[in-house]
Amino acid sequence: MEFRRLGHSGLTVSEIAYGNWLTHGSQVEEEQAHACIRAALDAGITTFDTADVYANTAAESVLGRGLAGQRRESLEICTKVFWPTGPGGPNDKGLGRKHIMESAHASLKRLGTDHIDLYQAHRFDHTVPLEETMTAFADLVRQGKVGYIGVSEWDAEQITRGAALARELKIPFVSNQPQYNMLWRVIEEQVIPTCEREGMSQIVWSPIAQGVLTGKYRPGQAPPEGSRATDEKGGGARTIERFLNDDVLTRVERLRPLAEQSGLSLAQLAVAWVLRNSNVASAIIGASRPEQVRENVDAVGARLDDDLMRAIDEELDGVVERDPGHTRSPVL
Repeated sequence: MEFRRLGHSGLTVSEIAYGNWLTHGSQVEEEQAHACIRAALDAGITTFDTADVYANTAAESVLGRGLAGQRRESLEICTKVFWPTGPGGPNDKGLGRKHIMESAHASLKRLGTDHIDLYQAHRFDHTVPLEETMTAFADLVRQGKVGYIGVSEWDAEQITRGAALARELKIPFVSNQPQYNMLWRVIEEQVIPTCEREGMSQIVWSPIAQGVLTGKYRPGQAPPEGSRATDEKGGGARTIERFLNDDVLTRVERLRPLAEQSGLSLAQLAVAWVLRNSNVASAIIGASRPEQVRENVDAVGARLDDDLMRAIDEELDGVVERDPGHTRSPVL
């Protein structure tokens, strides 16, 4: 494993983070989830990402039990707040002070820890004054319950406003968690330059495009049984559908010889591509089997030269999404 600093902060994270969206508490039985967590730990992963909304709070509990007994100081535990949780009451959502404070304390309990290393606003809340949101985060930092503050899927203007308030409140505002991969590059034009200016890093989700960049989905063929594309109940099918067309899948197939020439699998090529961006501190992987963890971790240290990067761009030309307007938050 290799490690990077998160923005201009003193927090170091593993280049591969283990995340449990769509798996723990829903798709994967707890025993199997714990086997994946052990594989992550054995591979040197120290950064673990979850959110209160994943499996309606169950994912945090599974992760907490899976990490029980580990040296707490050797881990970076990250979670998020914003989406509705619990029975769905009027204050069970968003970034108002009441929900942030109550959600943080509930997350601490489920995770079995007395502090969260990185607490992230899971989206931007258009209905709450940003000053209220940032002051609540600042209070959690000063209470020692949260070490650092981050966001997820905020646009450049929202990040700029949040960073200004963080400086005023003197709290560490260090990261953004966006979707980013070879096919989805919407953060490159505006968000990454803004984060570089504000001293923030990316912790990216979906580096393998929900599995599309592994090559498991083939043009003209039905998705493999048990794959994310067949997960109608847990929401996996909805998250991957934008990539499941024959044009995209045909272009992904053309990447296979490029990966083989580099001594990498398609999944490893995708993860290494993300990590080549210097503003990316960590790429979040998920897994339903321990061997998936081990394969993705083997992308660490892979060096993709400029010729290979150009060849990837040539093969994917026409199917890459770059519009920064796709970075947006809903009104709950």
